[in-house]
Amino acid sequence: MSSSTPRTPPTAGTGFNHRLMRMTGRDPGEAHRAATPLELLFDLTFVIAFGQAGEELAHLLAAGEVAAGIGAFVFAMFAICWAWINFSWFASAYDTDDWFYRVTTLVQMVGVIVLALGLPTLFASVEHGGSLLIGGVVAGYVVMRIGLVAQWLRAAVQDRARRRVALGYAGFVTAAQVGWVLLALAAPDFLTAFVVAVLLYLVELGGPAFLETRLGGTPWNAGHIAERYGLLTIIALGEVLFGTVTSVAALVAAHGWSVEAALVAVAGVGLTFGLWWTYFIIPSSAILRRHRRRAVVWGYSHVLLFSAIAATGAGLHVVAYFVDGEASIGVTGAIVSVAAPVLLFSVVLFLLYTYLVHEGDPFHVGLFAGTVVVLVAAVWLAAVGGSLGLSLMLVTLSPAVVVVGYETVGYRHQAAALARQIGEAGGGPVRPPREPSG
Repeated sequence: MSSSTPRTPPTAGTGFNHRLMRMTGRDPGEAHRAATPLELLFDLTFVIAFGQAGEELAHLLAAGEVAAGIGAFVFAMFAICWAWINFSWFASAYDTDDWFYRVTTLVQMVGVIVLALGLPTLFASVEHGGSLLIGGVVAGYVVMRIGLVAQWLRAAVQDRARRRVALGYAGFVTAAQVGWVLLALAAPDFLTAFVVAVLLYLVELGGPAFLETRLGGTPWNAGHIAERYGLLTIIALGEVLFGTVTSVAALVAAHGWSVEAALVAVAGVGLTFGLWWTYFIIPSSAILRRHRRRAVVWGYSHVLLFSAIAATGAGLHVVAYFVDGEASIGVTGAIVSVAAPVLLFSVVLFLLYTYLVHEGDPFHVGLFAGTVVVLVAAVWLAAVGGSLGLSLMLVTLSPAVVVVGYETVGYRHQAAALARQIGEAGGGPVRPPREPSG
């Protein structure tokens, strides 16, 4: 990773227009670097994309098409998350907030919407078999890549110190995009498309990893990028709240307000809150400031985290389908559709924490095991005839295991681990700095 200190471009608040500026790279050590209004506006397009993917997944799960639903959802979420990752890391390193930067961001926002509009066709093609129809998704990517490649070429011209890196990014992005276009035009069966997609994923993921770790990388800001990921986590959690509202509305429409409806409402909101709390326990920015090479694994792992959160929202939509009598699965299947992505979220978060601090901790292993036990208990309760509301309440309690454990004992363990990782000296344990909550 680059450790040089290029000048920091003035922000929009220092002038009256957004004239062109030299794209020489931001200062990676810039203090108090926060997400910009443009970045927040860009993120709103992903509300639509996450919602569309979650809705399509819920439809297939409720119909019992589990394999098709998961396969299409994995493909869709990688596309959505990777589009956001590409923009956010470039912005962290090169945001000039001039008119050209803003216009190319607009182009990428249009691409995200086009991608989202292509998701129903993708899911339908997987559900019905035959050719994989990803033309709409790829069309959205083509639009996004036009804006992104233009930005990388601009950086290559104006940031001479990192010209090879910028050209490398432009090259890898273009090569992968050509592959996706050819795949879309070929419209092969799902199995063939899956094999080709894996190869293209290697190009998509391997290019940035090579450039950031072997060629010096880009001047991204650790605090800024940690905040950006945290903000998208919150946006993804909005899908869990939306799924909660959908489920409660179905219950109220069918039976009026009841204890069951109240339990589902409390469970959904509580689950959202618990996932938010556990995510922001992770000391991402503190570690990344000291160990920039860990950013690649940290950043890529969020594809699974974002997917797990969006799938949790989809699981609550499945609960609504079940209540309406429109699902071919029973109460156990409905609970599994919520508990399984929560389990995935917990597994990835535990592994991510372990990777960041580079050490194991029996106490945190115990917290993770407790989370798994509670989730298994929720599924068991549903399987033996327990109510939907009570089973969901147990799912809600699973992140509470981590929250209570951290707030009472675990924060001391984390403070000690941070001291070892970032070289802090001093006496007793210190409560680690909190991640920004958005």
